[in-house]
Amino acid sequence: MPHYSTLHTHTDSGIHTILLNRPEKRNALSHQLIEDLTQALEAFAASQTCRVVIITGAGSSFCAGLDIEHLHAMAVAPGHLSATDDYHADAQRIATLLNTLYSLPKPTIAAVNGAAIAGGMGIATLCDFTLAVPEAKFGFTEVRIGFVPAIVAAFLRTQLGEKSSRDLLLTGRLISATEAQSLGLINRIVDEPDLMREAHALAHRLIRNSPAALEATKRLLGKFTDRHLPDDIEAAIRASVDARSNADFQEGVSAFLEKREPQWPSARVKEPVGSS
Repeated sequence: MPHYSTLHTHTDSGIHTILLNRPEKRNALSHQLIEDLTQALEAFAASQTCRVVIITGAGSSFCAGLDIEHLHAMAVAPGHLSATDDYHADAQRIATLLNTLYSLPKPTIAAVNGAAIAGGMGIATLCDFTLAVPEAKFGFTEVRIGFVPAIVAAFLRTQLGEKSSRDLLLTGRLISATEAQSLGLINRIVDEPDLMREAHALAHRLIRNSPAALEATKRLLGKFTDRHLPDDIEAAIRASVDARSNADFQEGVSAFLEKREPQWPSARVKEPVGSS
């Protein structure tokens, strides 16, 4: 079993559990965590012994989304010729992770032990099954820091439809586990002491089914929704790159870290040319 610096993995009777392990950062998605999780998922996809994958988080959060300190470093870095390439590579990493999870041939279960925000909500809700504790909060909060929820948007419309997607993506509001369940984004609400037991019970029920039939069913379901997904992901990556170059993004990330209200450059009223 490979060693991952940001994950703990455990295998038991065909059930492969991934523990996101940056509790001091609320399991925020650093470069290393994104790469580790992508590699772990790819390894499990190819494994003959893996039947089901469970993802959960260490500490009190499931995943807080992209690491804000990393985003801040990119936002305030001096301009250079390769900046756009850096932004593209960063967006491509998260797109690859979410697409790998979405298309994994093995059944996946998210055991959401706490807040699942932005990209963390993407990971939680792109799993085939999502169980969450009553206290869990969900939200695509990117617009609150001047960012565009581009990559998650490419997947969300297939899950929610246009109206609810616009609600969550444009408001950036947090929703409860109860509301997330009513929207169809999570399957069940489970008390915290029972969360992993229930996730494993579900995994064992899945293991009793035909592995070939499960994989074929996932592949068929993917074909129903994947017709435009590659183009949508490319458009999302371009939108993410553009957002990283925007002054609102730089201000939003700085304001978040400084714990103040952002002063959006794009909200300033521009005087008409020739006015006095």
